[in-house]
Amino acid sequence: MTEVKHGKILIVDDNEDLLKAAKMFLKRYFAQVDIEKNPEAIPGLLNQEDYDVILLDMNFTKDVVSGHEGYMWLERILQIDPSAVVVLITAYGDVQMAVKAIKAGATDFVLKPWENEKLLATLYAAMRLRETRDEVETLKVKNQEINREINHRYSEIIGQSSVMQKIFATIDRVAKTDANVLILGENGTGKELIARAIHKNSVRQNQNFVSVDLGSITETLFESELFGHKKGSFTDAKEDRAGRFELANGGTLFLDEIGNLSMPLQAKLLTVIQNRRVSRVGANKETNIDIRLICATNMPLYEMVKENRFRQDLVYRINTIEIQLPSLRERFEDIPLLANFFLKQYAEKYSKNISKISDSALTRMHKHTWPGNIRELQHAVERAVILSNASVLQPEDFNFNATAPKEENPQLSLDQYNLDEVEKLLIRKVLKKYNGNITQAASELGLTRSSLYRRLEKHGL
Repeated sequence: MTEVKHGKILIVDDNEDLLKAAKMFLKRYFAQVDIEKNPEAIPGLLNQEDYDVILLDMNFTKDVVSGHEGYMWLERILQIDPSAVVVLITAYGDVQMAVKAIKAGATDFVLKPWENEKLLATLYAAMRLRETRDEVETLKVKNQEINREINHRYSEIIGQSSVMQKIFATIDRVAKTDANVLILGENGTGKELIARAIHKNSVRQNQNFVSVDLGSITETLFESELFGHKKGSFTDAKEDRAGRFELANGGTLFLDEIGNLSMPLQAKLLTVIQNRRVSRVGANKETNIDIRLICATNMPLYEMVKENRFRQDLVYRINTIEIQLPSLRERFEDIPLLANFFLKQYAEKYSKNISKISDSALTRMHKHTWPGNIRELQHAVERAVILSNASVLQPEDFNFNATAPKEENPQLSLDQYNLDEVEKLLIRKVLKKYNGNITQAASELGLTRSSLYRRLEKHGL
C-alpha cells in the first residue's frame, strides 16, 4: 500500500537548478514542495500557505557570502509566523554562522551541496518540531480551559421525582455511547448539568468538557471562537488560537442555545459536524476532530424547522438521542430537595447559621409557578439566606407572590402596583412569551443579557 505523504515544504534560493533538483527529490516524500527564487515573494507565500518547514538560503545575489540577507528574511518570516520552522542553507557556512542562525530563531542549518538522506532527516526532524509546537500551543489553551472547568463548582443533579428517574435512566444508557445528544427544556432547567453528567459517565470522562454559550457569541466572532484563527487573520488576531472544537478534541463539546444560530452559521456548523474537520480562520490546513457533541436549546426547534428558521438536516445531525427536561412545575415533589440543597450551599458560603426552611415556606414554594425554574429557585434561596437573621427561613424571607394567579392581567395600572412590581410582572410576561429565552427577552425589553440577569436576581425570578 502506498504511504500517504504529509507536510508542506517551501524552499527559497536564488539558484534555479538547486530549486528544481530539491523539488524533484523532496516531492517523493512530502505532500507539497513549493520553490521560490525571489525572497521578496516570501510574505505573500506565507499568507497563502501554512508551511511546516521553510528551507531558506542565507546568501542571495545582493550579498553573496555574509549571510545578512538570510538573517533579515529569517527575522521577517518569524514576524509573520512566530511558530514557523526555518532551516537555513548556505555554501559558505561555518560554526559561528550556524550558532548565530540558531540564536536568531532558525531550527537547523545545512550546507550546500547537501547529502539527500541527511537533508531528508533534517526536514523530518524539523517537521516533527512544528507539530510539537502546534500541540504545545493547543495544550496550553486546553489547560487554561481545564482550569476554568475545575474552578466551576460541579453540583450533582438533584431529583427523586419519577420524571427525573426516567432522565437518569436515559443518561445511563446514552453516556456509554458516542451518540450526539440534543437536550431540550426551558431556561433554568439544568441542561448543562445533564450534559456534564453524560460526559462524566462516558468513556471520554478523562478528556476535556468544553461548554459554549452560542447565544453570547456574535456573528462575526463565531468562526474564530469555534474553529480558531491564525495570527493576523483579522484585526484583533494577535496570536494563533485554537477554537472550541480543537480544545474539545478527544472529549465532549457542549453547544448551548443552539437555537439562537442564524441560518448561515447553522450551515457552517453543519459542515464541520459532517466532515469532522475544522480549519482555523486564515489557515489553509484542516485539523481532524474527534468529539462527542451535545447540544441544548430552550427554543422550539421543530417549529423553527417548519418556519424555515432552523435547518432540518442540522437537527438530524444533533439529535441522535433527544432528552426533554421537565420544568420545575412538572416536578414539584423535588422542590424541598432542591431548596434544602441550595440552603446548605449558601448558608456555608455566607457563613449563616440557618438550619432549615419552614413548612409554611415550602408550602408557598409549591404554590409558585417558577417561570425561571431551578435557577429562579436557586436565586430565591440565596437572597433569603443573605437577608435573613433567623435560623429558620420563613415565607416572608422569600421575595415572590405565591398566591398570584398564573396568568397576570396585562392591563395592570400603576395605581395597583408599585414600579418594582410592574417591572417584575413585565419581565415575567416577556420571559413566558419567549419560553424563558434570555437573549430574546432582553432584546424585547431593551436590556443587555447581564442587565436582565441582574433584574431576575433582584426580583427573585
